[in-house]
Amino acid sequence: MPAIPTFHPAISLTEPIERSQNYLLSQQYTEGYWWAELESNVTMTAEVVMLHKIWGTDKARPMDKAEAYLRSQQRDRGGWELYYGDGGHLSTSIEAYMALRLLGVPSSDPALQRAKTFILEKGGISKSRIFTKIHLALVGCYDWSGVPSIPSWIMLLPDNFWFNIYELSSWARSSTVPLIIVCDRRPVYQFDSDFNLNELYSEGIENVRYQLPENNDWTDSFIWLDSGFKLAEQLNLVPFRDDGIRAAEQWILQRQEPSGDWGGIIPAMLNSLLALHCLNYDINDPFVERGMAAVDRFSTETENFYYTQACISPVWDTIWVLRALAESGLPANHPALVKGGEWLLDKQVMAYGDWAVKNRTGKPGGWSFEFDNQYYPDVDDAAAAVMALIELELPDEDRKWGAIAKCLDWIMTMQCRPGGWAAFDIDNDQEWLNDLPYSDLKASIDPNTADVTARVLEMAGELHNHSRKAHLNLERFSHQLDRGLAYLDAEQEPEGCWFGRWGVNYIYGTSGVLSALSVLDPKTRKTQIERGANWLRSCQNADGGWGESCHSYRDRKFMGVGTSTPSQTAWAIMGLLDAGKATGNFAWESLEWGINYLISQQDEAGKWHEDEFTGTGFPCHFYIKYHFYAQYFPLLALSRYDKLVELRK
Repeated sequence: MPAIPTFHPAISLTEPIERSQNYLLSQQYTEGYWWAELESNVTMTAEVVMLHKIWGTDKARPMDKAEAYLRSQQRDRGGWELYYGDGGHLSTSIEAYMALRLLGVPSSDPALQRAKTFILEKGGISKSRIFTKIHLALVGCYDWSGVPSIPSWIMLLPDNFWFNIYELSSWARSSTVPLIIVCDRRPVYQFDSDFNLNELYSEGIENVRYQLPENNDWTDSFIWLDSGFKLAEQLNLVPFRDDGIRAAEQWILQRQEPSGDWGGIIPAMLNSLLALHCLNYDINDPFVERGMAAVDRFSTETENFYYTQACISPVWDTIWVLRALAESGLPANHPALVKGGEWLLDKQVMAYGDWAVKNRTGKPGGWSFEFDNQYYPDVDDAAAAVMALIELELPDEDRKWGAIAKCLDWIMTMQCRPGGWAAFDIDNDQEWLNDLPYSDLKASIDPNTADVTARVLEMAGELHNHSRKAHLNLERFSHQLDRGLAYLDAEQEPEGCWFGRWGVNYIYGTSGVLSALSVLDPKTRKTQIERGANWLRSCQNADGGWGESCHSYRDRKFMGVGTSTPSQTAWAIMGLLDAGKATGNFAWESLEWGINYLISQQDEAGKWHEDEFTGTGFPCHFYIKYHFYAQYFPLLALSRYDKLVELRK
């Protein structure tokens, strides 16, 4: 065990808990929800700059503040980061550079000179990701021949065919369908006859080979296939080309939310608006107007900056704030909790979405992540929403329990073949799709994962322990829960931890699974629980906290290794607490040092601060900093520890 600062076990947690409660209560919106910023890298802002330049709507937005924001995010080495502390990322830096040039910054600008040096050292444009090349092709800085073709006829493949668009993950699907139109039309928008980014080709513009990168393995067959698609396009021999484009257009229009969103994510919104531009929609068309308004709602303007979030998280934030406030001692019928709970009930998704294409038996009942996302409720939000609601005492308890019952039934129909649960779909697991040249982010599918499965099983355990469990008849799902537990057994790593798909990383995954196993099956899974708890103890930092870098997704040597953060420390504490309840073996010393770390990091306003990104979009390719993660998770950890200490007295 490393040397750790002295802990004072007699210290009262009442004051830190109350400070945190008061801060979170002060952040509630009048409608009842909580919502904080979801921070990612600068490509979202860069791509929105490009979007407005293409549509000619840039003059109506504060582009000077967008420039200031992009400049503020440049790092010392000249690049822009994918996540905090990575030193700079090639594709992210190229897109930031492109946006600054579109905003009129000359290539001679000192900031761009430093960026150019960084980009060239990393291999230049030719080494960037496919989506970056697509954006560059749109503004005439890359040739479309180096971008994969997406035949429009895939839109016409039936839902029961071995491959169709519903075999793509929800986020890939909502982003790819509009790109079918964009990549078919291959537009080039010239804003200045002299505009180019030739200086960013390491090999020199005269030596560029616009071709898909080869892997020297079986996946190169996709490159040969792509060559065939491109030849058919040149000879105008693509079957059902126009029919496929019309089908893609209708799919886009049908899936726009009344609020203007597509899929609840900026890539889908951006690509859909680009597709409509390619189809000559007018800026005043209602679909375009709503779409632009949605992009504006995802964007933030401050005194100095203008930037865009990849997604927004009001439902997710509200769920966790409700859980934290309720577990930390606020009465179950506290006015703030009642208002938040009723808002949450109103957000239950009772419409059939894309999930119903592969799930023919389920009836709606889940929750989504954003304000409006009827087509894509997700299992993680839904299970967490149930656990938040059971903590509350609402004026209409029958309505609450009816909503919980509908959600439980829906979730159980979303179980995948291996026994786990995925985020948005069932059996969305054709791994070959990640080997397509188009899929260099390796995020084209949505297979079941340990962390989402753990959330479902924890929910089932909490419902089982609740006084009204008989009304839900959980016994009818016993076989499914057993399959889920077996799936988690198989997913445990040799070190004893579990992979975290939607949070960074093994600390997140391990904490969630320990909570699930401890509440649902503590006796049978005692060995698995002890191994997971021992792993958490082994990676505690010298300051008493826990931290893990996003780099652990690329290199297992970084499992559980990183600068301590409040959110990851809270996850570890909660995992150890639940493991101790299950086995009777509490890691008191580790827990006390962890609590000491959280207390020492809280400020007078009741807040915690962390720079690190502890949320995951796509492992290795896209990360998120939830600005409320450092608030509600530490409150949960302090509260659960405090209750346990009270029981020891």
